[in-house]
Amino acid sequence: MDDETIEREVRAFLQHNFPLAGDQSSVPSNGSLIDLGVVDSTGVLEIVGFLEGRFGLEIPIDDISPEHLDTVADIVGYVGARLSTEDGDVAV
Repeated sequence: MDDETIEREVRAFLQHNFPLAGDQSSVPSNGSLIDLGVVDSTGVLEIVGFLEGRFGLEIPIDDISPEHLDTVADIVGYVGARLSTEDGDVAV
């Protein structure tokens, strides 16, 4: 799955599940989802659940961090890396 597809699906999830945060298409790819008010800490857990269900990932608790989930670009990079590895471990 390519990065554009992952980003499109992540943005669609954000728009559907966090509509009060406004138009998700205007959120910059490198803008912090928490700082921009798109999600809160509970929202991050919802994103994790979405990623696990949609992309068949099992996200370890240690990976639930701003390094992987703070921005749309971080999420896309994380999911892409996980999908491209045979065992699902991120090589960062």
